Amino acid sequence: MTQQGATPTTDAAPSARCQAGASSLQLDRQLCFALYSASLAMTKLYKPHLDRLGLTYPQYLVMLVLWQGDGVSVSDLGARLTLDSGTLTPLLKRMQLAGWIRRTRSMLDERRVDIQLTAGGQALREQAASLPQTIGLAAGCQLDDLVELTQTLQALRRKLADAATLPLAPPGTSTSPVA
Repeated sequence: MTQQGATPTTDAAPSARCQAGASSLQLDRQLCFALYSASLAMTKLYKPHLDRLGLTYPQYLVMLVLWQGDGVSVSDLGARLTLDSGTLTPLLKRMQLAGWIRRTRSMLDERRVDIQLTAGGQALREQAASLPQTIGLAAGCQLDDLVELTQTLQALRRKLADAATLPLAPPGTSTSPVA
């Protein structure tokens, strides 16, 4: 309670920090939401094209890795796509049933399972060849802009992967932009 005539003491700094914190929590200011919503939009754009090929988006990513270099181990494939074996194994089983890939145990190490394209998987490459250009045109961006954006996102992904191994800074100590 304040005595009559005395000026109450207030600390404006916590109020300012609270307001700054509230503005930094706006959805449209979040990098994570921009990336998430852009990813959803990209997947939605791919869907009708991949449906014609009989592929899901994750299956398409597997095929891209195999078209780049056939004969990849499941563990290397998982590392390349950042997918764990619990996600990758059922996906690969469905792809094998579709006739696109073959899974074989390594002769040198029984724990290792290698993935090879079948003739059907190689033929699918021909059908998918125009897909990157089709998606690029639909995005309405110039090729140079898409290449630059891809490189920027790849660099961001590497930084985020590195940062994930570091302890978080205590609240109020970060000077980094909103993410």
